[in-house]
Amino acid sequence: MGSLIKKRRKRMRKKKHKKMLRRTRHARQRGKG
Repeated sequence: MGSLIKKRRKRMRKKKHKKMLRRTRHARQRGKG
């Protein structure tokens, strides 16, 4: 059971990172504009 929770946490981290990258891209575009 513990290993499954660790795998889920790893997947969540990847998803969070993708969202952060998207936010930074939008922030850069707004900054330039």
